[in-house]
Amino acid sequence: MKVFYLLKQGLLVLLVFSALIVKAQTGSVSGTVLDETGQPLPGASILIKGTARSTSTDVNGKFKLAGLSNGTLTLSASFIGYQTLDKAVDVTANATADFKLVPDAQKLNEVVVIGYGTAEKKNLTGSITTVSSKDFQKGTITTPDQLIQGKVAGVNIINGSGAPGGGSQIRIRGGASLNASNDPLIVVDGVPFSGNSIGNAPSPLSLINPNDIETFTVLKDANATAIYGSRASNGVILITTKKGGSGAPVINFSTNNSIGTVAKKVDVLSADQVRAYVNANGSAAQKALLGTASTDWQDEIYQTAFTTDNNLSIAGSFKGVPYRVSGGYLDQDGVVISGKLKRATGGFTLSPRLFGDHLKIDLNLKGSLTQSQYPNDAAIQNAIQFDPTKTVEGPATYGGYFEWVNGAVPNPNAPRNPVGLIRLQDNHGNAARSFGNARFDYSFHFLPELHANLNVGYDVSKGYGSTSVPTFAAQSASTQGSYSSRKNIEHDKFSEFYLNYAKNVESIKSRFDVTAGYGYYDIAQTNFYFNTYKGTGELLTTPVFPLAVEQNKLLSYYGRFTYTFNDKYILNGTMRADASSKFSENNRWGYFPSVGFTWRIIGENFLKDSKVVSDMKLRLSYGVTGNKDGIGNYDYIARYYANSNNGQYQLGNTFYNYYSAAGYDPDLKWESTTTYNAGLDYGFLNGRLYGSLDVYYKKTKDLLSIVNIPVGTNFTNLLTTNVGNMDVRGAEASLNFVAIQNDKVTWDFGFNAAYNKRKITNLTLNPDPGSKVSAGDITGGSGVTLKYHAVNQVPGAFFVYKQVYNAAGTPIEGVYADLNGDGVINTSDQYFFKSPDPNFTFGFNTSFTYKKWTASTVLRANIGNYIYDNVSSNLGIKNNVLSTQGILNNSGIDLYNTGFQTSQYLSDYYIKNASFLKMDNVGLSYNVGKLSPTGNTTMRISANCQNVFVVSKYKGIDPESISGIDYNLYPRPRTFTLGLNVGF
Repeated sequence: MKVFYLLKQGLLVLLVFSALIVKAQTGSVSGTVLDETGQPLPGASILIKGTARSTSTDVNGKFKLAGLSNGTLTLSASFIGYQTLDKAVDVTANATADFKLVPDAQKLNEVVVIGYGTAEKKNLTGSITTVSSKDFQKGTITTPDQLIQGKVAGVNIINGSGAPGGGSQIRIRGGASLNASNDPLIVVDGVPFSGNSIGNAPSPLSLINPNDIETFTVLKDANATAIYGSRASNGVILITTKKGGSGAPVINFSTNNSIGTVAKKVDVLSADQVRAYVNANGSAAQKALLGTASTDWQDEIYQTAFTTDNNLSIAGSFKGVPYRVSGGYLDQDGVVISGKLKRATGGFTLSPRLFGDHLKIDLNLKGSLTQSQYPNDAAIQNAIQFDPTKTVEGPATYGGYFEWVNGAVPNPNAPRNPVGLIRLQDNHGNAARSFGNARFDYSFHFLPELHANLNVGYDVSKGYGSTSVPTFAAQSASTQGSYSSRKNIEHDKFSEFYLNYAKNVESIKSRFDVTAGYGYYDIAQTNFYFNTYKGTGELLTTPVFPLAVEQNKLLSYYGRFTYTFNDKYILNGTMRADASSKFSENNRWGYFPSVGFTWRIIGENFLKDSKVVSDMKLRLSYGVTGNKDGIGNYDYIARYYANSNNGQYQLGNTFYNYYSAAGYDPDLKWESTTTYNAGLDYGFLNGRLYGSLDVYYKKTKDLLSIVNIPVGTNFTNLLTTNVGNMDVRGAEASLNFVAIQNDKVTWDFGFNAAYNKRKITNLTLNPDPGSKVSAGDITGGSGVTLKYHAVNQVPGAFFVYKQVYNAAGTPIEGVYADLNGDGVINTSDQYFFKSPDPNFTFGFNTSFTYKKWTASTVLRANIGNYIYDNVSSNLGIKNNVLSTQGILNNSGIDLYNTGFQTSQYLSDYYIKNASFLKMDNVGLSYNVGKLSPTGNTTMRISANCQNVFVVSKYKGIDPESISGIDYNLYPRPRTFTLGLNVGF
């Protein structure tokens, strides 16, 4: 509440100052900014050259600059993807100036956000890609990451689940770590965004309204990211939200309404196929268990899901102070029955300019509230396995649902009724998140080239919820139902201050740009623990402690120097020093330098007059970044933890918990990644064809990894420590082509491709080429490890036996190749075979506009990624259908292909090629424009389909998987959306 009070008081003071300044001046300039077809450009920037005064256009392309002194000034109009246009204007009481911008496919003068500042794209030394709102994915977009899926070379975004608000895995150039985090740093309007899970929210990013976002800027190489130091080993994503405009308030309303359907179900046996199989292979007792129903259990738990997403914003200026207020409401059903997400969001930005525009202030405040209803995820795997010859309904004993029983109790070895699992569980959660900041940029009166920038802010989230199961539910028969509750809070605070000096020295054809700053970051998490109860109300468990507080702090100093000579040669260097409380005082500081060089070849005499080449730029860079995420806050010190309630001793009538020592490494230190990058930016045919090529090499050392250690050398046999190295090599390419561009027709194409290869080069304190560490188990085989981190392998590679086949090409059960030739088949014959990592990723998009109609599509492809078919390995066997536990089960259709009697979990037969081509999005829109000749109301209508089709050899539900193991996957829906956007 204190934060909100201070912001409120500050806003009142700023508004008073603004009103006084405006009152002292009289002139104004208003006008419209249009594109080459005569359509308005909302969000275009209008700058008074020679000053810091600027504004932006509203949804109708209109702008107004008020409170100007009479006289002549020069206005500069710019928009992302268009050439900047300057125009001289004589200021009067009501002067006008209209602009018609011409596309600049090269975007050389585009100003992009970088770490702690901005830069023109032509002067960048790092590998940076910007995606603006006009290029975002369209349709029903629940989380911000979905906006740029398939849009940026080297950025792979995988939706982890089709659940409402489900999170995604974001990987920039494959990630550089094993046990530390591989997630990129996300910064929203200068607020370092916490990627920590928020209890009772589907995902951290689900609490941000995608409709508020203006641009994504992806920083990929170390020269671009090293200014962020210890948080930048996996790249940085800078998100800029929409800001206020000028003049009278402009209201914009959008609504997207959609239906989602299950695009594909797991291919299992039908009821008639199960009956035929049991009658052909089962015993008399098993045949007697067959039912007469024909139930498609997947159909029973899936539904057609409706979503409505509505957003309203008001933007303009008050007394010359730009503002924007926005609100949104999302109500999304899941394709699994009972699943739902409701989200209310609000945002406020205010951008006053004081003291003759020497002081720029940007105030940002965003907040959201969510209510989620989570279906029991176990229902998905049970729907695949449950006997389809049985009905959904059964005796009233278990809520009216059929269940397999063993005497008078549910059979503990049987799957539970999928519909009962969902209907007889109430699992709901509520989450709230608020983040915001105040940024002050002061240009000194006596030295306007020197700027002082202060940025202070916070990110606070709270989640709470409960799960209850009634006494009569089969899923909790042993406890006669259950009730549990949960709550967690995270409170992050930060402050950053830096000085920037930028000066052109024309006499020596040079420009100097120097930045030096300081940052302080405080991250605190509190997890609360509560009693759990039986459905009868009887106490089930009591926590040892009611809460646990985790806190870590980061202190940083950073600097950047950029020197440009003759607008052709650019040298850039950065340095950041970080101190983290996650390490001991001896290892607390990490140092992260970078250097980059750019040669603008297009500026040389032999190219600058070329009629074919319109841009050519060479970039070279080197840098070091760090990583500390993914490890505990106290892994470097000795500590003790309480055992469970079963580990107690008694003194008198009181029971006390045992305490055990936790393993620790006092020499724990920073993981660091060194990156080398070479890039070429190009443009041809006056910018109609443009793009970039990059090659890179990353080497991570002092990997923060969990390794086996000898018994007795520590308090554990698994220790988090610095050990090993990993190499990443890759290449990226992007190509954009404007095929047609005239007053009626525009047709453009975008294509990106990336190659990425990760390899572990060391994984032990002493070199051991045979070392490996578990990286992932499977469902069904108790204690069966499928994936390992191992030397000279891709992280998480599959470790399996080589299957032997008969003459007909059918796998022979239990027969594997003797790879070491010793005549015995054992674990020594396992080998590393493929991995979930794709070798190549591709993205393609195209947009065709004819007059007011626009058609667009986005496609993605992965090549070289493999997936483990855990559905078939666990369920596609004879002993699963004809169970010895007095029940019948269903099976994957693969049962017919193998005929296996028992599970062969580690056969490489189940490692499948999961390369794919996906059409993510196809859309059609009609820009109605003004609804009347004299009014300002505009309208745009759109229709979209998402998850249109998938082409892949893999026959499972979806070839795209985060873990590379296909089992309990919430299906990604195919969504059809109708949208309406109205501006007033």
